[in-house]
Amino acid sequence: MEAGYFALQGRRVRLEPLQWEHVDGLVAAAAVDPSLYRWSLVPQGKDAVTRYVETAMAWRDAGTAFPFAIVRSADGSVIGSTRFWNIERWSWPTGHPRHGRSGPDVCEIGYTWLTASAVRTAVNTESKLLMLMHAFDVWQMCGVNLHTDARNQQSRAAMERMGARLDGVLRAHRMASDFTPRDSARYSIIAAEWPEVKTRLERLRDKYD
Repeated sequence: MEAGYFALQGRRVRLEPLQWEHVDGLVAAAAVDPSLYRWSLVPQGKDAVTRYVETAMAWRDAGTAFPFAIVRSADGSVIGSTRFWNIERWSWPTGHPRHGRSGPDVCEIGYTWLTASAVRTAVNTESKLLMLMHAFDVWQMCGVNLHTDARNQQSRAAMERMGARLDGVLRAHRMASDFTPRDSARYSIIAAEWPEVKTRLERLRDKYD
């Protein structure tokens, strides 16, 4: 992980390192329409959001995640959250071109949710573009994974639209939002696919201009 915290700036949104100062904004963003989060565990209320932020920051301190608040550039309002997580560094052997590198090798992008006004806008597309640019162009990652509840057809369609490939379905993979064992559809993007995916995401983002 890079020393210090970093933000990712786009045209419409800024991904800011998640901090205590974002709690009230996240509480308000999540409360607008809780019915949106049928397939996601999105915290409701200040106590739940506080625990959510506390856990996310603890993972960041452990080096296994980097959580963000999604902030609308136009007015500075918090409109959701996302994060890099399951960050892994592989033990490359001496003599290998990647031996001794400081950046991570693979990760997952997840814990992504948006307030109602940001759903079906360019926000998610731009957020994914910013994160994938950092993962592949800065960290030089080998691959990035994304998971969603196998029943969540809208999320699966969005992942496929951006160019992620379905690896398969992992049975009883995680706890679902209804507190049952969840089957997860696993998608991935590898380094060799990134240039094409980047072009697709830029095209999708630009449709909103």
